[in-house]
Amino acid sequence: MSRRGSGRLRTIVYIDGFNLYYGCLKDSAERWLDVGALCERMLSDDSEIVGIKYFTARVKGRPGNPHAGQRQQTYFRALATVPHLTIHYGRFMTRTATRRCVKDRRGKPAFVDVWVTEEKGSDVNLASHLLIDAFRVRYDLAA
Repeated sequence: MSRRGSGRLRTIVYIDGFNLYYGCLKDSAERWLDVGALCERMLSDDSEIVGIKYFTARVKGRPGNPHAGQRQQTYFRALATVPHLTIHYGRFMTRTATRRCVKDRRGKPAFVDVWVTEEKGSDVNLASHLLIDAFRVRYDLAA
């Protein structure tokens, strides 16, 4: 690996923020995790963080959770205070779909309308940035 300037490895950290938050942090005591401090602790002393790229999608409020978007914006403002961190957005889609229930009250199959939510593009954005940054030699180490 090449080292420039300080002799430390220029490091960019790529975070699937949507899965980190909704898979691990939401509804936990760690939901205000200091992502920058976590990155520093994960890396060795010979790494110099030159970028933290956080990939996510903007959520929207919906019945039962009308303030989700506002809460997420508060979280994004907190993330904006982390040195070297940039947020990159995919899309968040919500639609209704008809799904089969196991049984209705009479023990027969039944169908209900449900909310289907999907995050799209964050994983593709992350992979694309990783490759583009490698091609442009922006890091010595990717995490």
